Amino acid sequence: MIREQATDKRTLKTIRHDADLIVVGGGLSGVCSALTAARAGIRVVLVQDRPVLGGNASSEVRLWVLGATSHMGNNNRWAREGGVIDELLLENWYRNPEGNPLIFDTILLEKVISEPNITLLLNTAVYEIEKDPTNHDRIHQLKAFCSQNGTLYDLVAPLFCDASGDGIVGFQAGAAFRMGAESGDEFNEKFAPSAEYGELLGHSLYFYTKDTGRPVRFVPPAYALDDITKIPRYRRFNAQEYGCQLWWIEYGGRLDTVHDTEQIKWELWKVVYGVWNHIKNSGQFPEAANLTLEWVGQIPGKRESRRFEGDYILRQQDIVEQREHLDAVAFGGWSIDLHPADGVFSEKPGCNQWHSKGIYQIPYRCLYSRNVSNLFLAGRLISASHVAFGSSRVMGTSAHVGQAVGMAAALCSRDGLNPRDLSETSRIASLQQELLKTGQHIPGLRLHDKQDLTHGAQLSASSEFVLTSLPPDGPLVPLTQPAAQMLPLPAGPVPRLTAWVTADEDTVLTVELRKSSKPDNHTPDVTLKTLSISLKKGKQEIPLAFDAHLHQASYIFVCFLKNDAVQLQYSLRKATGLLSVFNKTNPAVSNYGKQEPTEDIGVDTFEFWCPERRPKGHNLALTIDPGIQLFQAENVRNGLQRPTNQPNAWVAAPTDTRPTLTLRWPERKAISRVELFFDSDYDHPLESVIMIHPETASPFCVREYVLCNDRNERVFHQAENHQSRNVIRFAQPLDTTSLSVHLEAMNGDALASLLEIRVYE
Repeated sequence: MIREQATDKRTLKTIRHDADLIVVGGGLSGVCSALTAARAGIRVVLVQDRPVLGGNASSEVRLWVLGATSHMGNNNRWAREGGVIDELLLENWYRNPEGNPLIFDTILLEKVISEPNITLLLNTAVYEIEKDPTNHDRIHQLKAFCSQNGTLYDLVAPLFCDASGDGIVGFQAGAAFRMGAESGDEFNEKFAPSAEYGELLGHSLYFYTKDTGRPVRFVPPAYALDDITKIPRYRRFNAQEYGCQLWWIEYGGRLDTVHDTEQIKWELWKVVYGVWNHIKNSGQFPEAANLTLEWVGQIPGKRESRRFEGDYILRQQDIVEQREHLDAVAFGGWSIDLHPADGVFSEKPGCNQWHSKGIYQIPYRCLYSRNVSNLFLAGRLISASHVAFGSSRVMGTSAHVGQAVGMAAALCSRDGLNPRDLSETSRIASLQQELLKTGQHIPGLRLHDKQDLTHGAQLSASSEFVLTSLPPDGPLVPLTQPAAQMLPLPAGPVPRLTAWVTADEDTVLTVELRKSSKPDNHTPDVTLKTLSISLKKGKQEIPLAFDAHLHQASYIFVCFLKNDAVQLQYSLRKATGLLSVFNKTNPAVSNYGKQEPTEDIGVDTFEFWCPERRPKGHNLALTIDPGIQLFQAENVRNGLQRPTNQPNAWVAAPTDTRPTLTLRWPERKAISRVELFFDSDYDHPLESVIMIHPETASPFCVREYVLCNDRNERVFHQAENHQSRNVIRFAQPLDTTSLSVHLEAMNGDALASLLEIRVYE
């Protein structure tokens, strides 16, 4: 029993946590920052003001995670973000192909609480910061309060990361920030919005429905919007779409998106319940008779509020021109995606999206405050103009940025540095290399790890795939939209190709050979040769002699232009680095499949050539003479862990029944750790919710493998792999002169492959 006498005042229980890094904000950016830093060996406190992790990706909001892949709707091939966010999305794919947001919650929580270097504080809000009394540009500690246990926390560390979205730490610490759109003149951004279009992106609120199997009535609450015609796009509502498919139910762009959030939420509730009343009771949707409203978000998904200033401000030209930065640590690839300030009540389209021709670099100088010396920035609040923010704000990109911050914090902690110190030319390379080791792709950079024993080993493989044919064993598909096969080629002459087609009548087929204007891009914007081929009715082989020469290694596109009288023969063969793409057409939309600005807004005109999702999307059947020899074992130590302008993978021959890669050294090694990278299909966006995925793992990914020593003894066996990155640690160092990797089974029917192996003493 506890009994206390009356008193005039009591103080709450206070707990102090000391750490190397305090991360405020448990969205994907904060989670990935905390996990990266903790795995790099420093102590982290992760503070989240909600009961679950994930922010807009959590079950409280239920927005799908997306980044540079953009639903596979742009030309950014193999562009899914790597590292921790890749690990999380692959785990969600494996456990949760149905896209249940509650399951994604559990995955995030499991990863965080399983990390011994992380202290997680849920339902805990930071309300005050204290500066260092001897150095006022430094934060000394944060004060936070947990509403569930009535406890105050003093959070003390030399380094802080604000990943809170609204920037609660940076704001109170006096960090320079911006809110709203810059004029076009400040950064010479031609897409800077007018006041009419609006300065801020609003909030969205989602809802889920459920079929009960019997009629359900709906009586709307009194506050539901009673006149659906106030929403100019109300005719777009239907009974099939739900959740973040209705992202355009948006409001708040003309309000203060920090302090007016509750007001914005109420307006969105009015809209959602008004929309559902329209669907249920207007009589226009008889298919909704058995549907009930299963869930409505209690907190809105927020897009934009404060953006803090770093030593560099990302801008439109960085995205469109894909400018290179010496301190690049992450990448983006979502479109510049700006919305009308009036949101769902606007007469304008719900968004205005403009893509670049490929992914772009994000510099480290955007990831720390320019005037608070120990404050990192992560998530949607990084240093960017309003226009650039339209691309960098999405969760896949934010998570990728968070990983860079986590690793930077670990290096700063190790060496006693402030965030800005790490941006110096002599230091930034170490950050980039450490990130590359974890699978963080940085465009234009390769890993050069001097500690990796593979570089001193003799490398051999049981076989190497030579691409001489994609056999004609797949379906015949009508050429109702332009189709292309992407093929990686070295510099030099383009090989002779043969395709198979079936013509319903005599006709002329146009085939173009294209490439990208930048070797690492996958936008086929340069036409090298055009062939007009006369076809007779019936099935036939067609030779494709392009007589062209490539000046540098890159992908080519063999493009078959639309012809309704022709069927293309496809192949069932799948291999890492091979992909078919389509210039998808829609007769109802004149510029569908093409980005074509009607005025000079600083973006390019080009076509979109995008893949089909499996089980569709077979490669086109072709013969190639001479065969393409770019799938050699040597690729596993070239410093790249995904296809770029080349496959960057060892792929075994189709006839190889037990693909094996072997490393041999002239002297004995004491191996303590092996790292393997497999092909988890970085082209797949892996939307975390709503989208139902027909698979639970990439068919290009090795499921089962064995490691053996120089006596051919099994030293490690993995039977159920679905992840890109596998780290094998030996309790006792492995004493051997060789190490062999036996690829025993795949997760699908693709040829066996390995992207990278690294070995450490």
